[in-house]
Amino acid sequence: MQWGRQSPTEESILLASQMGIADAIVDLAVLVASRTALIQRKGALDITHEILERLEAHLWAGRFTVTANMRGSSAEEVADRILCQPSLSGLQGPTVSPVFRKRDGKFASDYFAIVICVPKKALYKSVQQLRAVGGSGVLVSPSTYIFDEETLRWHELLRKLGL
Repeated sequence: MQWGRQSPTEESILLASQMGIADAIVDLAVLVASRTALIQRKGALDITHEILERLEAHLWAGRFTVTANMRGSSAEEVADRILCQPSLSGLQGPTVSPVFRKRDGKFASDYFAIVICVPKKALYKSVQQLRAVGGSGVLVSPSTYIFDEETLRWHELLRKLGL
C-alpha cells in the first residue's frame, strides 16, 4: 500500500481500518491541544474524560455477555464448577444468582443463573465448557461497552499534563 503524502492522522485511520479496530480514532495531541486550554476552557477536561472513558470502554468491549442456567445445591457449588473451566472466569469471576421458580406451590431454588463475560474468540469454546459443567439455556449478547472502575488512559493523561 502506498501512503503518499497523508497526515499522521490519515495514516493512523488507514492502518487501523485495515486492522479492523477503527471504530474511532482520536489523536490526543489534537483532542488536547495544551494543558492551558484544558484548564482554561470550561468543561474541556470533563469532555475529554468522557471521550476517553467511552473510547476505552468501547475498544475493550470485543466480548460477549453469556448467561446460562445451571442446577446446583448452592451458588458456591455452581461457581466452583464454572471456575474449573479455563474460559469461564469472566472479568473478575462469574456472577451466580438463584433462579426462583414455583414447584408444588413452593419456591424452589435448585437453579442458578450465571453471567460471565468472554472474549469473542473464546465464545464457542466457552459455550461448550458451560454445557460440560451443566449449563443450559445459554444466552449470548454482544457487549457494546465495558466500563472499568476508572480508565487508565485518563490517569496517564492527567499525570502527563501535571494535573
